[in-house]
Amino acid sequence: MSRGDLTEAEWRILKGLLPIEPENRGRGRRPEQNRSIINGILWRLRCGAPWRDVPPKYGSWNTIYRRFRRWSEAGVWETVAVTLAEVMADSGHYSIDSTTVRAHVSAAGGKDPMRRRAAELR
Repeated sequence: MSRGDLTEAEWRILKGLLPIEPENRGRGRRPEQNRSIINGILWRLRCGAPWRDVPPKYGSWNTIYRRFRRWSEAGVWETVAVTLAEVMADSGHYSIDSTTVRAHVSAAGGKDPMRRRAAELR
């Protein structure tokens, strides 16, 4: 298991939300290697790399891409996000980011001291 791959506990929660179990999915061949495909999707989203660069240990990049796209069109990811947010809220786990990025004074519309100095020298 790689650093960013799902743990057993995370997989148990996520597995019930995805249409990979017989009662949750439609007709067709039963998908294989579901956990590794999900790990491949998460790897790609984490890294921002092209789909073709997903490491082969997660499976065929094309299978990973097709599964991600099919579930996106079906609204599976929205359902997963809402359900996980509700579970986190019910259990008291909150992930609130308070990151602040300070911009240069001229980026905020303030007076740029260098521009003022250049105007004085003219």
